[in-house]
Amino acid sequence: MEERAAFLEFACELAALAGESILPRFRAALAVDNKKPGSDYDPVTEADRDAERAMRQAIRRRYPTHGVLGEEFGFDPGDGLTWVLDPIDGTRGFVMGLLHWGTLVALFDGQRPVVGAIRQPVLDETFAGDGASAVYMCGSERRELATRPCASLGEALAGTTTPDMFHAPGQQAAFARIRDRVRGMRYGTDCYLYAMLALGQADLVVETSLKPYDVQALIPVVEGAGGIITDWSGGNPAMGGDVLATGDPRLHEQALAVLRD
Repeated sequence: MEERAAFLEFACELAALAGESILPRFRAALAVDNKKPGSDYDPVTEADRDAERAMRQAIRRRYPTHGVLGEEFGFDPGDGLTWVLDPIDGTRGFVMGLLHWGTLVALFDGQRPVVGAIRQPVLDETFAGDGASAVYMCGSERRELATRPCASLGEALAGTTTPDMFHAPGQQAAFARIRDRVRGMRYGTDCYLYAMLALGQADLVVETSLKPYDVQALIPVVEGAGGIITDWSGGNPAMGGDVLATGDPRLHEQALAVLRD
């Protein structure tokens, strides 16, 4: 337990360190590259790259035998434990000056992430968890995270980053079934809606085509707050793909059934 607490504290330190590279560039003149020219818009900036470099250097100093997987610089294998980094999850929103983005840090043991941290540096908010508990930190404020009850899809406030992420016909139909049953659906949320779910402000997130660095930090936070996060079959979501997160087990069962319909 002491080791896990140390890992969680370090995850929060890494996320805060990333913010030192990111904040000076937020809503500033910034060159933006497209990682997928000619097909999709997948922006990356020097803020992304510098933040990941800073986190990698800190990991090498503290845990030189650990591996690192990052969105910008790939995978460096280690001794079985791997830090999983997304310096800016939601770069599209970041370059537009919006706030629905954050830094994601997780430690992966080969099966599941054991700790995770989500940080929104503009708001000075950190959401951190180890799967058993989760905490919200903002300035001097610190309190336990807890999801809220929501017994049915008809009561649920839900969201996804974009409906355009559901490319395959089966995915489009499954998403439409969820969208048509919930009370409200919000778009453009990236990682921040998962944080709001853990804070008890939202009820459901449904997404697809996620990478490990998109989802692993979210898992210990959502689960530590009392929520459930799985793939669309109810399995381990750690490697990404189709992901469903809810704050209430009853809601999760209903949503899985609708996705499988």
